[in-house]
Amino acid sequence: MSFRALLFSPNVPISPPDSISTRNKPNPSRSVFRVRVNSSHCSRLFRVSVSDNSCERRRRRSWKVHADVREIAESIRKSVKFKDALNDVVSSEEVLDCSVPWWEQFPKRWVIVLLCFSAFLLCNMDRVNMSIAILPMSAEFNWNPATVGLIQSSFFWGYLLTQIAGGIWADTVGGKSVLGFGVVWWSIATALTPVAAKLGLPFLLVVRAFMGVGEGVAMPAMNNILSKWVPVAERSRSLALVYSGMYLGSVTGLAFSPFLIHQFGWPSVFYSFGSLGTVWFALWLNKAHSSPLEDTQLQPQEKKLIVTNCISKQPVKTIPWRLILSKPPVWALIASHFCHNWGTFILLTWMPTYYNQVLKFNLTESGLFCVLPWLTMAFSANLGGWIADTLVSKGLSVTTVRKIMQSIGFLGPAFFLTQLSHVNSPAMAVLCMACSQGTDAFSQSGLYSNHQDIAPRYSGVLLGLSNTAGVLAGVFGTAATGYILQHGSWDDVFKVSVGLYLVGTVVWNLFSTGEKILD
Repeated sequence: MSFRALLFSPNVPISPPDSISTRNKPNPSRSVFRVRVNSSHCSRLFRVSVSDNSCERRRRRSWKVHADVREIAESIRKSVKFKDALNDVVSSEEVLDCSVPWWEQFPKRWVIVLLCFSAFLLCNMDRVNMSIAILPMSAEFNWNPATVGLIQSSFFWGYLLTQIAGGIWADTVGGKSVLGFGVVWWSIATALTPVAAKLGLPFLLVVRAFMGVGEGVAMPAMNNILSKWVPVAERSRSLALVYSGMYLGSVTGLAFSPFLIHQFGWPSVFYSFGSLGTVWFALWLNKAHSSPLEDTQLQPQEKKLIVTNCISKQPVKTIPWRLILSKPPVWALIASHFCHNWGTFILLTWMPTYYNQVLKFNLTESGLFCVLPWLTMAFSANLGGWIADTLVSKGLSVTTVRKIMQSIGFLGPAFFLTQLSHVNSPAMAVLCMACSQGTDAFSQSGLYSNHQDIAPRYSGVLLGLSNTAGVLAGVFGTAATGYILQHGSWDDVFKVSVGLYLVGTVVWNLFSTGEKILD
């Protein structure tokens, strides 16, 4: 800024006449007036000389000098304001000239969230298609229920192996590479499933396990990315949206699989769904970054917002396993994840079979009616995320919010599953399933958000650790369901799930927390 603009800026006060000091010099006919101008930028003392021997004339002269100074200052101020206004106009014209399309002004952090959402959409599309295709496949290859349960559970073998490894990999390398690898890997395995099935059961089991390897790294990688990109105040909503991608993926897979099977045969489901991963991967390479600090095209204001409001900033060098495993809230997370996933994975893999065997729906009806619970979950997950973030913003502690949401996620499914043995119509059974799944989705704002609460820098590792327990529930629960159905009934299957939901509720409310316990 120029000296004159600095001196006479609008905030610069000019001392009134009574503040003007007079100092007599040896020459009695000359008086020196000092006018001090103070501003936030500088303080200057100006000397004004007036020749007069009369005190009265000096006073009048001082008033005149002061008036002249004010007049000059006002003139310069107007000039500066005009120049500033002109500069503002020029700047705004430059912005208009350099304006970008609205889709490029969309917040980049939500671009990342939407890409993660679409990845999880593909994830469950590729996972759930087997639960529909297994019906014509078992008829073609003469598989009994125990073999079907083995095939369904083989996915979880690979899924189990890569949870912790995926978390370590994502926290140390970055989530972009890990999630990209996962989508490509499971897409290839999906496309190879029909070939493996025709080669024999061992090949099919291996390919399904390989598919689990790819999907196993996805959740820890996503958790790592969002911990860096999404501010704390948007955490529940962003995670709920991403996880609702899983539910909508189930909807899409269950809705389109019967149509594809009837029109083109069951192999078409795996070929078509597997090919979609290449489209997603191209967008991911072009748009995504592991953290906002790596994105050179990120707008400065959004980067400032993210960096100042995200907890996870520094990369992880080593994993303090002993410290992590010594914390009761970590074990509460692990145990609750196991109890939650037992019921969730049973419904994910066995629901079409339940509709077909118990409710006597055909293949198309089984797929269509399976859509309703997953649509309910997609809606409920986002509703729960909005409620959780609103409660936190209104001052309720994160711990209380997490306990409320997860209690709904446990007790809701437990209640509605107990009602299945008392309903007599298929419509009421489907409604109970939808309500069970809908309340289950509140877990996205409970235990699934808790990893970033208690250990933001190790959120990928912690999710891998707890989800390992969840995957074990999927392995044992899916296989055990086939065994129970050979020796019991569906009521027995649901009783086990209800019991685990109740255990999870107790453990969660006793030992969980929403406070950071690991720095």
